[in-house]
Amino acid sequence: MGRKVHPTGFRLGITKKHQSRWYAEGQDYTRLIAEDRAIREEIHKRLSHAGVSKIEIERKPKQVILTIHAAKPGVVIGRKGVTVTELRKDLGELTGKRVKIDVEEIKKPELDAKLVAENIAEQLARRVAHKRAMRRAAERTMKAGAKGIMIRLGGRLGGSEMARVDDIRMGRIPRHTLRADIDYVDMVARTTYGVIGIKVWIYKGEILPGEPMTV
Repeated sequence: MGRKVHPTGFRLGITKKHQSRWYAEGQDYTRLIAEDRAIREEIHKRLSHAGVSKIEIERKPKQVILTIHAAKPGVVIGRKGVTVTELRKDLGELTGKRVKIDVEEIKKPELDAKLVAENIAEQLARRVAHKRAMRRAAERTMKAGAKGIMIRLGGRLGGSEMARVDDIRMGRIPRHTLRADIDYVDMVARTTYGVIGIKVWIYKGEILPGEPMTV
């Protein structure tokens, strides 16, 4: 049995910030954890075409502050702000508090692990060869300025009878270095052959002491 540590959890408080930042005790804590999950599921469901990567949640006594990181902020806001207004209203009914929504643009989607994984999942659903999908994604990420990338797929690749694991690596991925800024995500692609697991590591450089942490 190998011992595996989540790359983001390994760096929390050192080079990574929590995506939920609030304090609660007892039953309030479990209730707010479930509420955070419901908020994220609702946003991802309604803004599935906006390239939403991360959602930060902060709480005040009577207010919930959301920061949505998306590759297409115009889709999140909508024409004349209609989409974000409706979202704010529905999330207010869900939480019972005032909701403030800030939208931040992801200027280089090729350097975001979740968006890279979603792109690979879409290609696999269209029956693109998995090696070609991995190689294209890795090359685009390296051209965008990454120091390294590793992509790992697991499942019935290419419709084979036996499930297997295949991966590709370009550049460096120092997974044991705490100051390394590594963006990681794991998700699944639902294909006609079944579920295929996707893991993506993107190394963007080092965060030295005194520099701001990433989300």
